[in-house]
Amino acid sequence: MKAKAVVFTGRNQVTFRSVECPDPDASQVVVNVTHSWISNGTEGSYLRSERVDGDTPWRPGDRDPFPIVAGYQKVGIVDWVGSEVEEFRKGDAVFVSVSLINGMFERRGGHVSPSVSGQGAVLKLPPGLDPEAYSGLVLTQVGFNCGDRPQFKAGDAAVVVGDGLVGHWAGQMLAARGAEVVMVGRHEDRLGYFTKGETLLEKGGAWVEGVKERFPDGVQVGVDTVGSLGVMGQLESLMKRFGHLVSAGFYGTDDCLALQPPRYKELSIDLVSGATPERLAQTMKLVSEGVLETLPLITHRFPVEKAVDAWKLIESKSEPVLGVVLEWT
Repeated sequence: MKAKAVVFTGRNQVTFRSVECPDPDASQVVVNVTHSWISNGTEGSYLRSERVDGDTPWRPGDRDPFPIVAGYQKVGIVDWVGSEVEEFRKGDAVFVSVSLINGMFERRGGHVSPSVSGQGAVLKLPPGLDPEAYSGLVLTQVGFNCGDRPQFKAGDAAVVVGDGLVGHWAGQMLAARGAEVVMVGRHEDRLGYFTKGETLLEKGGAWVEGVKERFPDGVQVGVDTVGSLGVMGQLESLMKRFGHLVSAGFYGTDDCLALQPPRYKELSIDLVSGATPERLAQTMKLVSEGVLETLPLITHRFPVEKAVDAWKLIESKSEPVLGVVLEWT
């Protein structure tokens, strides 16, 4: 079966071209994609050959992960349903995570249409909201995990380091649960999108003193979304006893965290990654209710044929950029 896809063909090489997908079987669903949301961090690290599988970093001697169909999240309309599939009907608006593709480094990918997927990778969209709002659902769910996992009481202090998409959704989720949230980031334009708490511009680590001034009794929740052991150490220094650290970044090969220091305050460390159908469904519900906001974080939309231009912008940051969506129709 023929399809079109965004393909990384080598380091920093992006194309939009035809690919071969397996013919669908009785247990699968075919979807015509309308929007797919780029995961700037994860997809970017594949494009730079910094990882070879999920959270597995590239190491010398590993094969580069090319060619590969980028991404893992999109929405569209069901076009065909296998005879063993009972939950979906032709014409349903759905979210799809990964799809099956032949001849690639990985047999699955995101930015491809038509999409051939097992029914476990498909979720029916609730009515009422623009389907585009759910096109980044896997990534939104990582932010949901960051804010849902730690234990705290309403009014407790929470610090989120990182003003990217996961940081925003982590901050939104923590605020929805009643935390007093401060987001720390390097980009004034991105920080301006956070309306659920306070913000601090990161300036060579000076943010640590700013947090201490804001929360002199310490922080209950500290979230690292940038993948920095240095940031994890800075957050440790701010924590209350029995506080919760959350790690949501990609650390590559620099991933050896010393466990003795967190023991001094008996801290818990939550490691969030991946997705489950249950968490995706919870996240979808919160998006539909407006608890987690997605559409306001989209700064750029590109026709999928111009995916190369989208990646030039993301990698160069030639203008302020946060959420980037590819339009397929």
